[in-house]
Amino acid sequence: MPHTSPSSHLWLQTPLIYSSQISARLGCQVYLKLESLQPSQSYKYRGISLFAQHALAQHGAGVHLVAASGGNAGLAVAYAARHLGVKCTIFIPEGAKSVKPVLEREKAEVVVGGEAYIDALREADKVVASDPHAVMVPAYDDPLLWKGHSSMITELTSQLPANTPPPSAILCSVGGGGLLGGILTGVNTLSWRDTKLIALETEGADCFHQSMLQNPNFCSDDKRPSLAEGVTVKTDEKEGVRLVTLPRITSKAGSLGASSPSAGVVKMAVERGNVRCVTVRDEMGMAAGLLFLEEHKMLTELACSTTLVPAYSKPMFDALLPPVPGQDPAKRTVVFIVCGGVKISLHEVEEYEKLVHADTRGSEALIDAERWRHPEGL
Repeated sequence: MPHTSPSSHLWLQTPLIYSSQISARLGCQVYLKLESLQPSQSYKYRGISLFAQHALAQHGAGVHLVAASGGNAGLAVAYAARHLGVKCTIFIPEGAKSVKPVLEREKAEVVVGGEAYIDALREADKVVASDPHAVMVPAYDDPLLWKGHSSMITELTSQLPANTPPPSAILCSVGGGGLLGGILTGVNTLSWRDTKLIALETEGADCFHQSMLQNPNFCSDDKRPSLAEGVTVKTDEKEGVRLVTLPRITSKAGSLGASSPSAGVVKMAVERGNVRCVTVRDEMGMAAGLLFLEEHKMLTELACSTTLVPAYSKPMFDALLPPVPGQDPAKRTVVFIVCGGVKISLHEVEEYEKLVHADTRGSEALIDAERWRHPEGL
């Protein structure tokens, strides 16, 4: 029977597994939160299903859920809509045509058009403006989404071993900031003030990192790197933070491809502090994904494997989370959010393997405002 009340959530409690392999490599207690096992195969189902339930409760059974998506958000909307028994239309750009059959399997109406996500969003806006029953489902920029996503952090309190203190760090990838918004909401609710949040992006899709660097509470003027050609900066009047807009997305990690991040999430990150930003090259994320597949027998899309880069580079991990004098590093607990995603295939894995083998530049990254390099690579 469809759930019609947001008091009963649709998402699953996902496993938290101990990784002996990564723990041994990094010298601490490493856990993997497997959001790839949500019904729509990514963490997005948490917040989006909660949003869909609220839309149904507010507008009734005739509600029409509309979304623009490059894949994972759209699938979460489609899955929630089918479960709730309501109409759903998903607009996707040309580059996301491969997910069309998956969306249609979930009974969504799918409209393909435009080269980029912004083109799909414009078409979706037209439907919402013309249909009084239509509700736009946001991909990442809404407090209700963050509330739903925060449930993964609440789950940690019962999944970590008894008497384990709050994690020393939680690592996740960032696109527009929806996942990070959920993690921030969760750790703030639990008062985990000492838990460091490490947000990872790829070059060419790093709007969050670049935005954080434009805010003086995160980065001083003398350390701020120069902006690339075409990148613009503006101050969000409502939240009072500075946001970067990328002229185009050049990373292959399409699920991280927001041109500008959520102002609300940037504000939360700046105000909380204890947040570190990392931008890595696509090839580093590909290499981590290949190593994770070999080691844990799990296939992850590039946007997800970006999170795992420090899991396969102890020098980078130590730079991000330096040992504390007087404390035993082996007793630290670290959680990697394996956020999931459907935009991966064996064919893409083969292509990634070729690109990684052809890469001769070694491991390079931007950590906060400092350039980091480990010449031996992953």
